[in-house]
Amino acid sequence: MNMKNVNDQSFGKYGRVLTGYKMDELLKEMQNTPLPNDVVYVPSVPELEALDVKNAFQQRAFGGLPIQIGYCNGNNTKLNAVEYHRSSEINVAVTDMILLIGMQQDVTDDFTYDTANIEAFFVPAGTAVEMYATTLHYAPCTAEEGGFRCVVVLPEGTNTDLDFPIGKEGEDRLITAKNKWLIAHEDAGIAGAFCGLQGKNIDITEE
Repeated sequence: MNMKNVNDQSFGKYGRVLTGYKMDELLKEMQNTPLPNDVVYVPSVPELEALDVKNAFQQRAFGGLPIQIGYCNGNNTKLNAVEYHRSSEINVAVTDMILLIGMQQDVTDDFTYDTANIEAFFVPAGTAVEMYATTLHYAPCTAEEGGFRCVVVLPEGTNTDLDFPIGKEGEDRLITAKNKWLIAHEDAGIAGAFCGLQGKNIDITEE
């Protein structure tokens, strides 16, 4: 599929590139995180949250709200699902990686979404991006041999286990974790997920 760069103006409807953050220690500490053959996501990592950059993200990017810093690492070439939050998400590319993203505004009234609307953006290593709350996203895709490492910064508690009952109708069906609404592709086989992605389960290795 057509690949754009996250620094292109076209990324502006999805988010923005963040500058002025000192991330050397963060990038170094991320080398201690696992890089599996599949994908692993950990919402909160004490070693990452102990770094000075946490205060900068919390104060400047989230206006003082409590945040968590975790990671999403591994190897992936497919879309599989999209999710959104009621808040922005910051991703820091430790390695080169690819984001497959779309707009929540294109989700239909019955919570289906046509994967033909998805766009691919290359994120160079060392780049921090804010994805707005209305940006559909999921796990990054591999852009270089060996896999990807990605820092994930979100409001505290996001993507953690639910401790309240959720409804079975409307948008409530999409809630799979705290502050997380998920629409899956049936080919991905995500247990318990609402399968509302229509069209091809995009694979970046295919034309």
